[in-house]
Amino acid sequence: MSHRDGTMRLRALAEAGLMMGVAGLTACVAASLTTSMATSIAPGGAPLWPAPADDGAAVVGERRPRRRVLDLAVRSPALGRVAHVRLLLPRHWSRDAARTWPVLWLLHGALAGPDRHTAWSDHTDIEELTEDADVIVVMPDGGPSGTYTDWWNGGDGGGPRWETFHLAELRQILERGYRAGPDRAVAGNAMGGLGALAYAARHRGLFRAAASFSGPLHTLYRDPSGLDVADLVELGVATGAPSLDWTDVWGDPGEQRVVWRQHNPYDLADRLTGVRVHVSAGDGVPGAYDRARGRSGGDPVERLVHTVSQEFAGKLRKIGLPVSTHFYRGTHTWPYWRRELRAALPALLAEIV
Repeated sequence: MSHRDGTMRLRALAEAGLMMGVAGLTACVAASLTTSMATSIAPGGAPLWPAPADDGAAVVGERRPRRRVLDLAVRSPALGRVAHVRLLLPRHWSRDAARTWPVLWLLHGALAGPDRHTAWSDHTDIEELTEDADVIVVMPDGGPSGTYTDWWNGGDGGGPRWETFHLAELRQILERGYRAGPDRAVAGNAMGGLGALAYAARHRGLFRAAASFSGPLHTLYRDPSGLDVADLVELGVATGAPSLDWTDVWGDPGEQRVVWRQHNPYDLADRLTGVRVHVSAGDGVPGAYDRARGRSGGDPVERLVHTVSQEFAGKLRKIGLPVSTHFYRGTHTWPYWRRELRAALPALLAEIV
């Protein structure tokens, strides 16, 4: 593989794999476990819920486990399967309301454990934090190794097309059938942080605010002696979709550098004009939450995202765009992202409510 010497790449991946442990290696299994839905499909396979997307993507199941929580099953041509989405609804929401509501998208990661569309509900207090917020919170399935992109697949395109699923199919479904409005913010952890900033940059005007918590925001960053972001993409595919070739995502980072740059937040930084951007990451050194859990070893993944997050924030400042940051002692784990969400949420909501 041309992006790095094979021995060094394997060493870096092994180090990251040891840090992930069993949870990371079982991500592909856990990601396939989906909540059962109350599904209603008309004769001929047409869903009973209205307002499909332009390409025919449609809701084929709904379940409401709690007062504000609405789980959707969406049949997606872009993915070639049914995907799942969790919505947190505002207090006075109804599907036949005369008004619409602003939307906060929360994207999950892939390497910190068996994360899926319920990750932000499972690991944070987002439901309590938004109890009185007049917004719809959207938490979509991002796949165990989707990388928040339409896969390149050797230049042939085709599925999975996660970017199309999120920003065309699902967005249209929510706006046509669930009273989602045009004011949007997006945030994510780990690969979800990459997705949040890439989506905001690649789709100018779609999001008013974007936040990354431990996201690998410079995908072409190279560390000749250690882990680089291409290794994270390779590790994500190896654990989440082991039958696939990791270069199907964007190609080889050397040979298909143009494709990588087209999806790299660092290279797209100048397209974030007008977007309120927040970036945070730990330094990989065990912090307060790690000591409480008896963890003492360093974290190479968080050390890497700390470096590239600083590079990304520096690029924004260099070109004159504002960015707020929080760099701290800590690892690539949910207790820190729970804290970072709490800190960033008021600014995200202020841009859309």
